[in-house]
Amino acid sequence: MSTDTDYQPPKVWKWETENGGEWASLNRPTAGSTHEQDLPVGQHPLQLYSLATPNGQKVTIMLEELLAMGISDAEYDAFLIKITEGDQFSSGFVAANPNSKIPALMDHSTTPATPVFESGAILHYLAEKFDALIPKDHLGKTQCLSWLFWQMGTAPYIGGGFGHFYAYAPSKMEYPIDRFTMEAKRQLDVLDKHLAENTYMAGDEYSIADIAVWSWHGNLALGHLYNSAEFLQVDSYKNVQRWAKHIQQRPAVQRGIVVNRVWGEGEHLAERHSAADIDAIVK
Repeated sequence: MSTDTDYQPPKVWKWETENGGEWASLNRPTAGSTHEQDLPVGQHPLQLYSLATPNGQKVTIMLEELLAMGISDAEYDAFLIKITEGDQFSSGFVAANPNSKIPALMDHSTTPATPVFESGAILHYLAEKFDALIPKDHLGKTQCLSWLFWQMGTAPYIGGGFGHFYAYAPSKMEYPIDRFTMEAKRQLDVLDKHLAENTYMAGDEYSIADIAVWSWHGNLALGHLYNSAEFLQVDSYKNVQRWAKHIQQRPAVQRGIVVNRVWGEGEHLAERHSAADIDAIVK
């Protein structure tokens, strides 16, 4: 892998398997499974296969919010997908999500079972299935979905862009760090201006848009991602801080963020199969 500042792309790109970086072993230019392995299935209709990254947290928070609302049909099993070990490339996981990214959901309450992938699509699917956490009025619902899709479109610039080059790339490079830092701060400013006039992303009603945006931008603003709070001066985004701290205190959020979590500070719960599993560690 070249580190020269005058690097010139080759005429035809070729995959170098040892391309450096903490997550290099996960990346390849082809899709599909690498090994045969069925997904485990627990006792509940909803089966989640995930990891507590921001994208994974969206779905566990959503499910815990639904359960907190008294929707017992939202009970779920959450199985750990160890992405550093290639679990996402098993034949079972690829059948659930051909994109081989967490999270993936299987809804066994339907015949045949319904696979749902992409975290935003899972949030929308569950909101429609249970008629919850999405505004019912036309304007509110439209705003909610607009911000949901905004988050899905902006997250790669935070994770694969800023996070990768600032925290994980094998060497520090000024241009990509500068470029993606500027974009990360622009996104936080978009949110700060919006939240100056709105309690939540879709106005006065907490929704799937808040769950999606909080999992990435809220965590970023609270200093939970990439050890970058000082670098990004996140405290300067006062409205984002107010919103992010408020959502962080929700009991369902506190419960959801520990599921499929196997690293970092705080409570860890590799897999969740009943409410009692979380009750044992979250007071």
